[in-house]
Amino acid sequence: MPIEILMPALSPTMTEGNLAKWLKKEGDEVHSGDVLAEIETDKATMEYEAVDDGRVGKILVPEGAQGVKVNQPIALLLSEGEDTSALDNFSGSPTKPVAAAPEKPSTAEPIPATRPPAGVNRGGNGRIFASPLARRMAQLAGLDLGMITGSGPQGRIVKADIEAALSAARGAPAAMPGRPAVAPQAPPAAPVPSPALSKQRVLALAGNPPYTERPLTAMRRVIARRLTESKQTIPHFYLTVDCEIDELLKFRAELNAKSDAYRISVNDFVIRATALALRQVPAANASWSDEAILLWDSVDIAVAVALDDGLITPIVKNADRKGLATIANETKDLAARAREGKLKLEEFQGGTFSISNLGMFGVHDFAAVINPPHGGILAVGAGEQRPVVKDGALSIATVMSCTLSCDHRAVDGAVGAQFLAAFKKLVEDPLTMLL
Repeated sequence: MPIEILMPALSPTMTEGNLAKWLKKEGDEVHSGDVLAEIETDKATMEYEAVDDGRVGKILVPEGAQGVKVNQPIALLLSEGEDTSALDNFSGSPTKPVAAAPEKPSTAEPIPATRPPAGVNRGGNGRIFASPLARRMAQLAGLDLGMITGSGPQGRIVKADIEAALSAARGAPAAMPGRPAVAPQAPPAAPVPSPALSKQRVLALAGNPPYTERPLTAMRRVIARRLTESKQTIPHFYLTVDCEIDELLKFRAELNAKSDAYRISVNDFVIRATALALRQVPAANASWSDEAILLWDSVDIAVAVALDDGLITPIVKNADRKGLATIANETKDLAARAREGKLKLEEFQGGTFSISNLGMFGVHDFAAVINPPHGGILAVGAGEQRPVVKDGALSIATVMSCTLSCDHRAVDGAVGAQFLAAFKKLVEDPLTMLL
């Protein structure tokens, strides 16, 4: 009997993926460990390895298919001794899908046959009369045509009726005074676009839209969901410290002049200082759970890397045990493979603390959103010359502002302050990072 090859779950957040490329074709021999295909997840493009021996009998999902659900069959593998005739007798599981991704259902609520007419826009057979534009506008805005009274010929629902319904939904006066009020709708089961945004979008159908739509990728959807959950469920508080980095910049130049085997950046110093500070203040290397506060034994620093359509956080593991040169080479490699979508799952899942650095863009300071389940994230601004007071005299120093975002459930204000004090001391005296 043929073996079903299923779409794998290649990350904890993955519910569907894109089949980027088949590396085997129908009729090819397959051995356990061979790479069958490249799968695009919400974070990276990953290789999918075979677990069984056999021959590719039939490809069910074509190369380039989008939104393939996890555990959906994507191919059939013929075992030793089986020929293609086995495919004719194979019915598969009851939920066996077709190759193409299923079409998304309409957002408009189905109209029960027993619902009484809301106006004169219904025909004798219960059909609702509406212009094609009005139907599409209502579908995009999540409006029920059965609850709208038409003002067109013979009660036909037209564009103006949809505009009036959208205005009423956000509490504004109807576009056409005197029209009967629109009956209230039951709250939707899932979030829908705000009425104002929906109106702006659907009105664009009648002419040139005032924007360009960029389709949501799996990565952008996951980023949106996780950051929304973070801001809604995690009590953030913020602490900022200014670090003078003139000695660090001088020390960095001296180290980089000694060898061509590495190129240490300011961010590498920040990673090293953060890791050592977390080792000195272990209560800051923590995460919240409903049962207990988790104090991590290792110091694994997740570093935000910007991509074309979002960001990813590859992890420098055991950063407190690695020297500056090792950190520099490792972060460079991780960032390059992150932008190519070639990170392994374990290289961007997990970590105990995050760093986000926007200093290279000239950002003075900012507050980052916590990346759960981490208990904190350090936002690093640009190093810039500022006036400072030393021994009662005004002077100039290169200052870098760093803001710590803490999960107040796991990290208290005093703990966050102790961490920043340790971090500042290390940054301002970089030789101590070598001890």
